[in-house]
Amino acid sequence: MKQLPVLLVFSVAALSAFNPAKAADAPPKVRVLIVDGQNNHKWAATTPVITEALQRSGRFEVSVSTSPAKGQPKEAWADWNPKFEGFAVVLSNYNGELWPEPVQKAFEQYVSKGGGFVCVHAANNSFPEWLEYNRMIGLGGWGGRNEGNGPYLYRKDGAVVRDTAKGGGGGHGPQHEFTVEVLDKEHPITKGLPTKWKHATDELYHALRGPAENLSLLGVAFSSATQREEPMLMTLSYGKGRVFHTPMGHSDVSMRCAGFQTVLERGVEWAATGAVTLPVPADFPGTEEVSARQ
Repeated sequence: MKQLPVLLVFSVAALSAFNPAKAADAPPKVRVLIVDGQNNHKWAATTPVITEALQRSGRFEVSVSTSPAKGQPKEAWADWNPKFEGFAVVLSNYNGELWPEPVQKAFEQYVSKGGGFVCVHAANNSFPEWLEYNRMIGLGGWGGRNEGNGPYLYRKDGAVVRDTAKGGGGGHGPQHEFTVEVLDKEHPITKGLPTKWKHATDELYHALRGPAENLSLLGVAFSSATQREEPMLMTLSYGKGRVFHTPMGHSDVSMRCAGFQTVLERGVEWAATGAVTLPVPADFPGTEEVSARQ
């Protein structure tokens, strides 16, 4: 009888020898760089939520590059030079002063040569004067944007409209919960998601405008301010690079929505690799109630 535990231990060890650990079969983690440091939103509160969500998925390794604070001298900016090429995807949680020209050029080259880019919420307010950045994000708001920056893009009566009317870009009503409708059920980011799901309290951006080149609209939400369906989930191509853009994510409350975190994680993976392996989680929201994570 005393030998039984020994035999059991041997059996487990023997089985392990013929069954490599799952960890050995797992793909390498995707390296993500989050850029923050300036924003008219509370980036110091939201970057940790983004980081936690990505790391909890088990698919990503996250680093953060924080820019100099607003109003710093040129010397401070000279020392800020993110090494984009060391990452599979860059996520912007930044809305502030224009990056130095060398950083702009490095970022353009990074994305055009195949680097992934993810634009979250107020990051689409950034850099109205930087043409290539606006081509990457497709649509932006505020910062003096108008018809010279490109058309409005929205969905109305079942059709996607490119509206060249004159007017400023960017707006939102009071923060509220709203329903996101998935338009493309076959794209890797949205495949398997319910057609409609309830998003947590957020700013629903409307009247975004920009070049809108090489843009696919994956999801929309109805704005009572404009009486039309505004873009919420978009993909774009820029050279060889893939871009995922969501205007959602105003605050840490908005970002703790299980729906937001799911599409963000899947969007980051797609921008980095062109595919999505992350499943739709059990806590993904339905049509009636928000699903929030702690």
